[in-house]
Amino acid sequence: MTTSSSQVRIGVIGTGAMGTAHVTNLGSWVSGAAVTRVFDVDAERAAAVAAGVGASPAPTTEALIGSDEVDAVLIAAPDPLHEELALACLAAGKPTLLEKPIATSLEGSRRVVDAEVAGGTRLIQLGFMRRFDPAYVALREAVLGGSIGTVRAAHCLHRNAHSHPSHTDEGLLVNSMIHEFDSVPWLLDDPIAAVTVFVPRVDEGALKDVQVAVLETVGGSVVTVEVSINAQYGYDVHTEVTGTTGTVSLLPPYGVSVRRDGVDGRVVGSDGTLRFEDAYRIELGAWVRGIRSGTPSGPSAWDGYLANVAAFAAVESLHGAGRVEVPQHSRPALYDPA
Repeated sequence: MTTSSSQVRIGVIGTGAMGTAHVTNLGSWVSGAAVTRVFDVDAERAAAVAAGVGASPAPTTEALIGSDEVDAVLIAAPDPLHEELALACLAAGKPTLLEKPIATSLEGSRRVVDAEVAGGTRLIQLGFMRRFDPAYVALREAVLGGSIGTVRAAHCLHRNAHSHPSHTDEGLLVNSMIHEFDSVPWLLDDPIAAVTVFVPRVDEGALKDVQVAVLETVGGSVVTVEVSINAQYGYDVHTEVTGTTGTVSLLPPYGVSVRRDGVDGRVVGSDGTLRFEDAYRIELGAWVRGIRSGTPSGPSAWDGYLANVAAFAAVESLHGAGRVEVPQHSRPALYDPA
């Protein structure tokens, strides 16, 4: 898939909220792409989602990845399957958009990177959609353009409305805060050097929600990250960066204002896929363009690995290790900037 005239035929694995949103966006918003096969363990749901875009359901993930009707694969399956499916896609030589995290263990993350490096071609793009969000892109441009002087600190909020029964204490870091472990070094162009995680006192056996991490960067900045997966009032993401001559921050991303019952304010949505709707569409478009041109440009498997390195350092801190230094690794040549 290296010619601009080729249509990319995509197989999608997973038809939960994220996978279904991706199928819809690929079918309605991304030119040069067509969803051809869909798989989910819920065969009826997979068939319904596939029918909506003129695709056909696949009986297994192996059948989808190996299909002659699939040029590229989008993985939106549960986290524990990410490593296995990514390795299968690499073995098949198929470009892959892999939702975060890259794997549910640090060793698994490295296995994916090593397999891609051994193949000699970048095939995996990680689903860190914030890098494509227009507001985050503008924020990064302001920070790196020097408009606030030298960066001293940043403050991040990341709140989900309701937790899922499967959520764990560690999951807040490896599945939710993973976005900050990627977006902070990207936003500041400064790697994470150390992490310390703090949690409020909760009842015995209760989910440790909220969690607050203090990140130290290699360049000397300090970043606070507050993550909650049970905020109740809605989905809310915010970032502010403080420099020596000013600050820059995201504006509230809610577009509807309501006056009712004595309250005048903006409506807060409950779904992250709506907040980052534009980002997901731009992300998919960039992925497809990269496949067609043979020049991938999105977050790489190496970026996914580095995010997991920070996340699992945070897990150590959560379990009583206090301040944990984040190992700094040499980037394989495959991931050097073009």
